[in-house]
Amino acid sequence: MATKMAGAAMNLAKRESSSLCGKLETDVEIKASAGKFHHMFAGRPHHVSKATPGKIQGCELHEGDWGKVGSIVFWNYVHGKCKVILTFIGKKNGEAKVAKERIEAVEPEKNLITFRVIEGDLLKEYKSFVITIQVTPKRGGPGSVVHWHVEYEKIDDKVAHPETFLDFCVEVSKEIDEHLLNEE
Repeated sequence: MATKMAGAAMNLAKRESSSLCGKLETDVEIKASAGKFHHMFAGRPHHVSKATPGKIQGCELHEGDWGKVGSIVFWNYVHGKCKVILTFIGKKNGEAKVAKERIEAVEPEKNLITFRVIEGDLLKEYKSFVITIQVTPKRGGPGSVVHWHVEYEKIDDKVAHPETFLDFCVEVSKEIDEHLLNEE
C-alpha cells in the first residue's frame, strides 16, 4: 500500500492485521547535499536541535564517539498528539519524550546510519525499534533523497504502527534541509 504524506511517499510494508512486527519507509526530497544531511546525524547530531528546535530539544553523547558504531546517544524530542497552543499563528507541540539509542551501522560512502532504540518512550509500546537513515544524491540534478526505514516489533496488537513517527521524520528532514541551506 502506498500513501502520500506531507510531500513524501510512504511505503508501508505488507503486514497481517495480527502481526506485531513491521517495517515503514518514506522518502523525502531535499535540496541539501547527501553528505551534509548525513553528517548532521553521523557527525554532529548535537546540532540537530538547532535545526529543529520545536521537535528535537537535544542530543547528548553518552558513550563512544559521534558517528561511531557502538556509541550511545540520548535524544530529547517532542512527538505525539499535538495540542494547539496559539491557534492564530498555528504553533503546535506534542509530548516531551526521550530515546537512548545505540549506533548499529555507519556507512559514510552510502550516507547511511542506523540507530537501535535501547531505552526510552518508544520502548513503552515497542519491543524493538530500529531507524535507518540513508541519503542519496538525486540523479541528474541538485539535491538529495532522504530514505527513512523503521523496523519495529509492537508489544501487543493494541499498539499502533508508528506512522506518526514517520511523519515526524519527514518534518525533521525538511527542517534540517532548510537549516543546511541557510548555512551556505
